[in-house]
Amino acid sequence: QVQLVESGGGLVQPGGPLRLSCVASGKTSNINSMGWYGRAPGNQREWVATLTNGGRTNYGDSGKGRFTISRDNAKNTVYLQMNSLKPEDTAVYYCNADSIVNIEGSTVTAWGQGTQVTVSS
Repeated sequence: QVQLVESGGGLVQPGGPLRLSCVASGKTSNINSMGWYGRAPGNQREWVATLTNGGRTNYGDSGKGRFTISRDNAKNTVYLQMNSLKPEDTAVYYCNADSIVNIEGSTVTAWGQGTQVTVSS
């Protein structure tokens, strides 16, 4: 239904910025919200940010005040701008999309393959 491809990860020094991108394709018309999650080795997947179809944003505690989620509708792309990066931000970052799939309002979630962010000197 929906395919997601993340990009923009890499190695960055502490304090530096990085911008991640997530391109959505397929049946994107019913997407209700998109978000970013991070998974560090040996840890649970952690919610980072959400952007609804109506433009509302929400952030998890780890990135609040440092990260910004945004979108470019013409490009079917959402972004995660990460500033003031810390070593503990090191993780694989995944994009997801929640879509409405029937008249009862049920949703289905699509996930990308992830992009590695490493914050280190």
